Amino acid sequence: MKQRTLPLLGGLAVIGALILTNCGSDPEPTVAPKAGYNTASSPDSLCIVDPSWFPHAQTPAPEEGIGSPFDTSSTTNQIFHQWSWNKFLWLTKPDKGGNPLFLNTAKVKQVTSNMDSITVPSGTTVVIQDTAQAGSGALLQTNPNYNNGVGGKVYYSIHMNPKMYDAARIFAAGIKKGVIKPTNKEAFPVGSFELKVAWVPVSAIPQAKQSSYYITTASLSTNAGKSFTNTKVALIGMHVVGVVQNHPEFIWATFEHDDLSPDYDWAKNAASSDSDQLLFKKGSVSGIGGITYNTTTQLGNPPNQVFDLFQYGIPRNSDGSFMTTSQQEPADFQNVDGINQCVKSQLNDVWKNYFYNGSIWLNTDGKNHKEQIQLIDSLGYDISNATPGSFARGSLNCANVTMETFTQTFTSSIDSINVNNLANCFSCHSAVKFKTQGKMKSALYLSHVFQDYLLQKQGNSLKQVEQIKAVEEQRVMKMMKN
Repeated sequence: MKQRTLPLLGGLAVIGALILTNCGSDPEPTVAPKAGYNTASSPDSLCIVDPSWFPHAQTPAPEEGIGSPFDTSSTTNQIFHQWSWNKFLWLTKPDKGGNPLFLNTAKVKQVTSNMDSITVPSGTTVVIQDTAQAGSGALLQTNPNYNNGVGGKVYYSIHMNPKMYDAARIFAAGIKKGVIKPTNKEAFPVGSFELKVAWVPVSAIPQAKQSSYYITTASLSTNAGKSFTNTKVALIGMHVVGVVQNHPEFIWATFEHDDLSPDYDWAKNAASSDSDQLLFKKGSVSGIGGITYNTTTQLGNPPNQVFDLFQYGIPRNSDGSFMTTSQQEPADFQNVDGINQCVKSQLNDVWKNYFYNGSIWLNTDGKNHKEQIQLIDSLGYDISNATPGSFARGSLNCANVTMETFTQTFTSSIDSINVNNLANCFSCHSAVKFKTQGKMKSALYLSHVFQDYLLQKQGNSLKQVEQIKAVEEQRVMKMMKN
């Protein structure tokens, strides 16, 4: 028996078929890096590029590999924000039949949380049945006052490009057979991406406001997959997670619809809205009750008043000033705000009603690939650290109100939140393998979809996989709280 039948993707060679399996063949834009992490750029310079991202129907794929803005030893936060918006625009541009590219199953696969491929029925574009929130297992329900007493549950779908899907299958097979050790130096190839998308039935949205949402026909199950019905649904949030040159940790970007909920006002110690929003009942709420899950009511307390804890995921102090973290402010905040202004002013389709709520990544400047992997492994659970001198960059409390509603903080009160306990994507997505408490590490384990798939291939039932993941998530959240 051969000791090794496939080369390591993150080691000596890259399998040619995986490199060639990409989503689309659009030309890539040239996005020049800006000087300095502490520099804020004008809104127009952040999104008016050549070749242009606009009109949206012609948005090219972002540069990600050799020769891209990431192929450098000195990056800026601007290029990460540019990649995030560019990737979102490319994924949502009209493809065959007028549907967004990410719903073209020939280019982007829909998968389950354990990476089983999903067949989308004819006449629909997406299959949805999952309602569990990240980490908490909570359910998110819309504000019934938004549409005359008609509310609805929030559902989720997961999508992955063939490059990542194929690589994940090869890596999992290698680990199962023992040709790749559980602790390894592998990483997903540049260009890999996965998406998580939040949806609600259109019935939860007033007819007068439906035109501001992207709406499609889903095969929807409200009874855990026992039966499905073709249902009109609206997209309300999306995570865009992808690998670029020199960043095997992925860039973790997130987007939300404009009319979901307010941001917490740290100077006023409250979140408030003068009108009903999809996830926020008109009025005001102070403290973190609205984003603290009540296991009895399956809602926050008060109910239907969830909010974004930090605008763009960028931490603030109780007086409203920017928190001192590993990321320089206000430059990063101004760049996120600026690129939102510019992109939205250039769009004339439904996607102008969505905004970029920030992204998070690691500072790997000056490190080669081997050193980048060593950094990810060495950080372990500390990969999410936001204290000055840490490696995390960007939105250091990055979260999406539709997906991490009740895990935006692991503290018990608003007054307890500080730079030492900020929560972000890396809080749960680390290089540590489930069940090993830090003993087994790989950049591959940053993807929970991959971990779930690997556990299943190693003989665990779907129920056992969910139990293992739930125990790990609760352990991590307890550790963060302490």
